[in-house]
Amino acid sequence: MVLHIVHPSEQEIRMKKHYPGYFSVILDDVTEGVRYFYKPDGKSDYPDPASHYQPQGISGPSEIIDHKSFCWHDQTWKGIPAKDLILYEIHVGTFSYEGTFEAIIPYLEEIASSGINALELMPVSQFPGDRNWGYDGVFPYSVQDSYGGPQGLKLLVDACHALGIAVFLDVVYNHLGPEGNIFAEFGPYFTNKYRVHWGDAINFDDEWSDGVREFFAGNPSHWFDNYHIDGVRVDAIHMIFDSGAVHFWDLTHQKIRLSEQRAGRKFYMIAESDFNSPKIVKSSDIGGYNFDAQWLDDFHHALYVLLDKDGKSRYGDFGEIEQLAKAYTDGFVHSGEFVTFRKRKHGASSAGIPGDRFVAFNQNHDQIGNRVKGEQLSVLVDFERLKLASAALIFSPYIPLLFMGEEYAEDNPFFYFVSHSDPELVKAVREGRKKEFESYKWKEEPPDPHDESTFNKSKIDWNKRLTGKHRIMLEWTKKLISIRRSYNTFQNVDKNDIRIYLNHEMGFILHRKSENEDQHLLFFFNFSDSAITFNVPSQSDDWIKILDSKDSRWTNEKQEYQNFSSPDEIKAIDELTTYPCSVVVYRGIL
Repeated sequence: MVLHIVHPSEQEIRMKKHYPGYFSVILDDVTEGVRYFYKPDGKSDYPDPASHYQPQGISGPSEIIDHKSFCWHDQTWKGIPAKDLILYEIHVGTFSYEGTFEAIIPYLEEIASSGINALELMPVSQFPGDRNWGYDGVFPYSVQDSYGGPQGLKLLVDACHALGIAVFLDVVYNHLGPEGNIFAEFGPYFTNKYRVHWGDAINFDDEWSDGVREFFAGNPSHWFDNYHIDGVRVDAIHMIFDSGAVHFWDLTHQKIRLSEQRAGRKFYMIAESDFNSPKIVKSSDIGGYNFDAQWLDDFHHALYVLLDKDGKSRYGDFGEIEQLAKAYTDGFVHSGEFVTFRKRKHGASSAGIPGDRFVAFNQNHDQIGNRVKGEQLSVLVDFERLKLASAALIFSPYIPLLFMGEEYAEDNPFFYFVSHSDPELVKAVREGRKKEFESYKWKEEPPDPHDESTFNKSKIDWNKRLTGKHRIMLEWTKKLISIRRSYNTFQNVDKNDIRIYLNHEMGFILHRKSENEDQHLLFFFNFSDSAITFNVPSQSDDWIKILDSKDSRWTNEKQEYQNFSSPDEIKAIDELTTYPCSVVVYRGIL
């Protein structure tokens, strides 16, 4: 193994071999900005797999970063409790015209004013070119050069913490991108013992896997220690395989706990999982993976199919009002039942698991980007249903996640895009994408992922939030979050305290109460195109209205029920008639 330094002056240094296959060399005069390659075979230059910066892209030299040289201003930052988080998923490249970390900073005050208090950045590890969702990254420790590199990310995090905003990162440990993937030149990073969508799986339990496990297990702590990141969302953990006695996640959490002790604050691990298994968030002491939370796809599916008349064709196993009710009270909708899509029984019960162990959403990068036209929910459903969807999410017992622009009903598409340099790989991406999502029954060709216009069309238009329906939707979102913040009912994440009163005409009452039962809220949801009459529950003698989606201030245009609203006060055992596609919220007077 040879270390090849190429800047500021060129030299080659042979490294010393150690058992069981590591190489090292100690240099006294290395400073920030030194650029280098490794030569595993003594002949060919390869970037450092553990590179912290690739200023010239995936094929260029790695650069030394002195993380201690950055001047942080967040010494008093202690993070945000999970149950108080309002997550906001951002793709750095399409959030602003510039597409950089620093270009996000001017928008932070407006983001914070809406009540959102946590950014979730789609993957920022170095990927090929300058246009990518980020899941094709090939340097897990490096920060994308076109986004602004390490300095840009640190400036963004520092600015967020100054405004009370946490920062989460999407990270990918189930595969590495195809272009620029040099890991096999350095060691047994992959195994054919398992297969994933992208080829051979990463080697977490096969021969010579100890170093591979250490490499990936240390990655969350890298973001926590060096970038002050508050948590990571781990992509598709069901594609990570480890049959060893000490599971990869146990090793990872051991390292995270040490970082937490040094920093004196919490670091969150959120999983994307296809298992529908409660073990993801259960303690490792009882066989769990010890994640702090996991994405709740079932909530999205159950709600979306009730809102969009075409939803059933996309999610054929959903469509009953009882399923959304179960999503509120239990979490997983599929908890052991036969699922047609999977052609087998799927899932296990998550009843009793606290609400802050799940992240719920109406849309995310997958739900939007995996449509042939990249439509946002604001394009798929009308304005009344859009308001209803937001209320259903924000008033749920879960950590809500919004996709960038969702708070003001952004209607620009969000497509899948790449900028690979290999024509054959570009062709394979086009063909592979069609095959992977043929089950979605696309009726037309998706836009070319490699075409730069596909990327440019995916940028959001921030100025829309100032006018028309977008302004109303923004104010509606602010109101929903304000209610969530104002009532201690939402501090109670015990799903055993949630009650659902079903009306089989496509509506239900959601009843939530505070931990000491001194506060009760009723949420009347009507998902139908007709008025629905409910019997008012008796948890309180009197109820005072605090929100009505049919009030004129929330109406975008003249509609049949525009001038109607529910009564300001109701009593127990009364009947309440709600208008089509509406939500009304009442506070109990004890």
